[in-house]
Amino acid sequence: QVHLVESGGGSVQSGGSLRLSCAASGYTYSSGSMGWFRQAPGKEREGVAAISSIDGTTYADSVKGRFTISRDSAKNTVYLQMNSLKPEETAMYYCAATRSRFWRGGGYYIPLAASDYNYWGQGTQVTVSS
Repeated sequence: QVHLVESGGGSVQSGGSLRLSCAASGYTYSSGSMGWFRQAPGKEREGVAAISSIDGTTYADSVKGRFTISRDSAKNTVYLQMNSLKPEETAMYYCAATRSRFWRGGGYYIPLAASDYNYWGQGTQVTVSS
């Protein structure tokens, strides 16, 4: 059974930073991916960032240059460093994992669609004020 546990959420002012952690058990992304998603009340879940040990990383356009996804293989943990946070980024942030690789056209890509992921954590709340 795959278990994903998020931590690191909290409340910050606009422009502040947070680092989220996702500890995984029963899963290693040797050929798959792990990603971060967020969902605000009344809105659809959206992909934020994802990482693959084979295919690299990908980010939503809205967070490029401000967020960084990384991993600690020894701890089987994925992180999301979030800088310059904006109030509109207030949401529940979820960690997700898939064992699959995804291919289109000329090669493999890192998935950032919620439907591509099979395993989910329970989320950690991020609130950005002002």
